Amino acid sequence: MRLCRLRPRPGAPRLSSPGGRCQSAGRGIREERRSRAGAGMEDWIYCLFLFCAVFSARVLGFPHGKISPACDSMLPSHGNSVSQTTSAPYRISISSTSFDPGNKITVTLQAIDNSNFKGFLLQARAVRGDGIVGTFQIIDPNTQGILCNQIQNSAMSHTNRNSKQNVTAIWVAPPGTGNVQFRATVVQSLSVFWADVRSQTLVSSSSPVDSTSGCKGCGTQKFCFSSPTGCSLDDPNCYFMSSESLGGDAFKFEMSGFSDGYIAIGFSDDTQMGNDDIYICGKNAIGQIEVQRAFSTGRTIPNILSLGDVQSIMTSFNNGIINCSFITRNPILTQSKAASNLCFIFLAQGPSSAGQIRKHLRTPFITPQKVNISSYEAVGGTSSTPSIIKAHGALMLIAWMTTGSIGMIFARYLKNAIRKSLLGKDIWFQIHLSLMVITVAETITAFILAFVAAMGWASDAEAHAVIGCIVMILSFFQPVIAFFRPSPQSKRRFIFNWFHALNAFIIKVLAVAVIFLGLQMLDPSPSRWMVKTMGGFVGWEALVYIMLDANAWLKKKAKYEDPHRKIKNEMVLFLIYTCGNLAFLIALLVGIGKS
Repeated sequence: MRLCRLRPRPGAPRLSSPGGRCQSAGRGIREERRSRAGAGMEDWIYCLFLFCAVFSARVLGFPHGKISPACDSMLPSHGNSVSQTTSAPYRISISSTSFDPGNKITVTLQAIDNSNFKGFLLQARAVRGDGIVGTFQIIDPNTQGILCNQIQNSAMSHTNRNSKQNVTAIWVAPPGTGNVQFRATVVQSLSVFWADVRSQTLVSSSSPVDSTSGCKGCGTQKFCFSSPTGCSLDDPNCYFMSSESLGGDAFKFEMSGFSDGYIAIGFSDDTQMGNDDIYICGKNAIGQIEVQRAFSTGRTIPNILSLGDVQSIMTSFNNGIINCSFITRNPILTQSKAASNLCFIFLAQGPSSAGQIRKHLRTPFITPQKVNISSYEAVGGTSSTPSIIKAHGALMLIAWMTTGSIGMIFARYLKNAIRKSLLGKDIWFQIHLSLMVITVAETITAFILAFVAAMGWASDAEAHAVIGCIVMILSFFQPVIAFFRPSPQSKRRFIFNWFHALNAFIIKVLAVAVIFLGLQMLDPSPSRWMVKTMGGFVGWEALVYIMLDANAWLKKKAKYEDPHRKIKNEMVLFLIYTCGNLAFLIALLVGIGKS
């Protein structure tokens, strides 16, 4: 065989026989084959190593936060995983809602509901233009600045894959930029992350809010509802919402209004609260503006729902005015809306506490009829207090500002000023009795009207309702106890006198408190003039009481007494008090009528 005649390799031992030479050649062939097989195995191991390196980089993304390639998309390279569509368990809080060039804003990305995260990418982006703006100063060892758009520290990310609950940095505002929103992508695990987590809008002083921007296109490109009609969005008296159909089930909603807690839009089959789909724009537990979705089941605090398919959320809070806009593909959860595409629109505002909305202090604005939120029209609405509630408020004012107060003054200060009798009783007593019976009747009637208007006892009844019920109960028992009073000569008469006077004082104090709370709900003006007017009345009444007490003390000390004077001092003070009392009463009654 030719193979037996292979030339020996240099340095190989020379073979002495043909058989030996063939055996050596056979061993050479086997060694060469093993060598080639080893080389092939090395190639396979190298390829496998290279594949694993590339694959792990693809799957594990950027465990050490060097994620400049993701600056534009803000999406991690986690294989085929996609962003979660549920509401993100994270929020971005900022230390200020407005800025000037050079200002330093503290920005915190934090987990909520006991969640945590391992990685993130945070940027500040211009609201108009979507460009990355500003730079970050790194103060947290779990964070690092990264290069985006050829600017170092224009974004920030994690430095490790350890679990975190919050990270903080300082954002330095650049000159010449408009309003800004912070956006983040937050990674919880390899396959679970949330993209497009947004802060509320940071308003730039060099980019003043366009007070007409929300109203543009009303009636021609979108549906609008406002009060007053066509008002400017920077007017604290303006409450506004708009709806723009984007095709299919998508709508863009915007709402704006003056509030220290929240504003909300509701979609209803009727003009009564209950079974309504609601979007809330309000302050969360740390004072940042966020959007929530809710559903009301009656006259109770609405049940908060998952935000669902809501995107492109923008929020701001400037000079007391809350503004939110967002795109939603959630269906409107009312029966008639699903059947006819028509519904009533509610626009409400009220206070909040620790992120929990409270009962609105005034009647919501309601469209005059059912509307189509897909149509192009501009509708005006007013927040008219129901007549039955106006009557309730008017009766309580008359009862405890005028008839009740005058009846008490007659019993306390005018016993000796009018020494005549009528039907066998002193005139002062007859006047006192008549006025107090009228006061109790007014209180009972007002209570019944409020109960009818509320359609029963609300489970979320607040201080106004609770204290009002106490006033009603004490007022009812006051004349009942007086009917069984002992005779003036009885040894126990002083007990009745003290109890009767103390109970009257408690009723008066509670009634005034109820009136203050009620006026807060009825007074729509930012100045709260009705509440201030009631405060003026309380001060006026206190001043007259002090003067009447001083007059009684001086008489008791016999400092002066003019038995020939036809009009006594207490009667003069009473007439002055009555004139002032009626002036305050009329002003507040007019305010209730216009509320």
